[in-house]
Amino acid sequence: MVRTFVLVLLAMQFASVAYGQGRHQIARSDKGMVVTAQPLATVAGLRILEQGGNAADAATAAGFAIAVVRPSMNSIGGRNQILVRNAAGEVFGIDGTTQAPEGYDPANAPRASYGYETIGVPGALAALIRLHAEHGSLPLETVMAPAIEFAENGFRLLPGQALFHQSAASRIAESEGARATYLKPDGSPYGVGELLRQPDLANTLRRISLGGADVFYRGEIAEAIAADMAENGGFVTRQSLADYEALDARILGGSYRGYDLVGMDIPAAGAITIQALHIMETFDRSQYNAEEWGVITAQAIALALPDLMALDSDTGAARATSKEWALEQAAKVRLTVGDDTDKQGGYRAAVPSLEEQTHTTHLSVADSAGMVVSLTQTLGPAMGSAVATPGLGVLYAVTLGGYGTRALQPGERGRFSITPFLVLRNGEPYMVLGSAGDLFIISSVVQAVTRVVDDGMSFPDALAAARVHPTFDSTFTSFNGVSMETSGRMGWTEAQVQAVEAMGFDVTPVARIGSFGRIHGIQFDAESGAWIGVAEPDAEGTALGPPPSRRR
Repeated sequence: MVRTFVLVLLAMQFASVAYGQGRHQIARSDKGMVVTAQPLATVAGLRILEQGGNAADAATAAGFAIAVVRPSMNSIGGRNQILVRNAAGEVFGIDGTTQAPEGYDPANAPRASYGYETIGVPGALAALIRLHAEHGSLPLETVMAPAIEFAENGFRLLPGQALFHQSAASRIAESEGARATYLKPDGSPYGVGELLRQPDLANTLRRISLGGADVFYRGEIAEAIAADMAENGGFVTRQSLADYEALDARILGGSYRGYDLVGMDIPAAGAITIQALHIMETFDRSQYNAEEWGVITAQAIALALPDLMALDSDTGAARATSKEWALEQAAKVRLTVGDDTDKQGGYRAAVPSLEEQTHTTHLSVADSAGMVVSLTQTLGPAMGSAVATPGLGVLYAVTLGGYGTRALQPGERGRFSITPFLVLRNGEPYMVLGSAGDLFIISSVVQAVTRVVDDGMSFPDALAAARVHPTFDSTFTSFNGVSMETSGRMGWTEAQVQAVEAMGFDVTPVARIGSFGRIHGIQFDAESGAWIGVAEPDAEGTALGPPPSRRR
């Protein structure tokens, strides 16, 4: 077992230095599946499955590992949302969102975009530990071992990771702890293929593996965090750490053409994703060509998005399950734009910035017994707050200072576009989904579902198909046009872009890879009994399952 793991580890490290290794991005196995945004995190989850762990064990291992090997995207000092369906068919949600500390005064706090002033109480670690404690089966030390190994021994940066590290280098340099971990002694960032070791983080993870979440939130690590925050103008205190809990998340349900939809309520965006799909369900796909369907898709998403920030949880949840509300919204969808259409300025850019592209990471896991886990984890923009407490090696997320659309009140958790998602067929798991990429998370998940259900695409083809995203104003209340992916082999053609423009819509072609979300998902093939794992074709992730059973 150990020899197999080492061989796979070495192969993945050297083979994946090139961008987008297709041969590792699709996998099939009847014994389970792990799909993550970084090859080593995938290997970590696979290792646990092969040791007899269940999907919760493997997802916990992958969640800790990816916090080590993809630090530009996530950290145990960040936030996450976790959706679990166990083998008995019960669904659970865990909310590990970062939180404004008690005593935080948003009216008088600095409006920084990074630094100590932006750090809220970390939640990702608490949620990972809760996932393992309530649903896992192997010892925590076993499950965390791969992450500790990667931090101690190091890993080589992939091209995309190196770019993100470089983009945040000047911010990292301002933090003693982050500088010591993520920059070379001369102050320069690590480059493609260079070895990044994180011994401080390894020690922190080792202490957590032995003492659990209490070490971080109530023990010696909490003491170090609180002292560092007090010294540098942060708002997180020893008490706010001790008070933090990974909460139960409200589960939301919907349906789409006979398939059951399962998402998570605020602070996740499951309600928005379900609403958009309910709006699209009112249209007969067979009556529209690909370009028209793309325009309908963009508008359905645009019509649902205002609820992300504007509504209270109960109202949003009610709308997510209301087909009547979806029908009312569908009446606003148009296929042509008249001369009286409002096209004044102030619209949100359709082309995501590099910061938007670097939001978040997602992983999906399934085991042979039918348990599935959909887990999205983030720091916010690349490298989050760009702060790490000296000696701990833990990056913190951006949460305060007006990050997002509004300042948080004390004890409040922000709302984000994180969307762990399940699609069930006949009551059983059919698709396990989630994505990265800010608001493109929602649109990419919606389109993955419709490409499979409406277009009859295979799961790999559905995730590789060209996507759209709406252009809208800063309040999400005025749809103005369509952003269309035109990257390489998987983009819309020039003729298709022109067809949408001929309908009267403003079109923004986007050729940059990874701009329309990065999905890492799993589909179950009931006919063969196999899990099909697919990593986003535009990214550096991989899919791996245990060797499938031999057919007689």
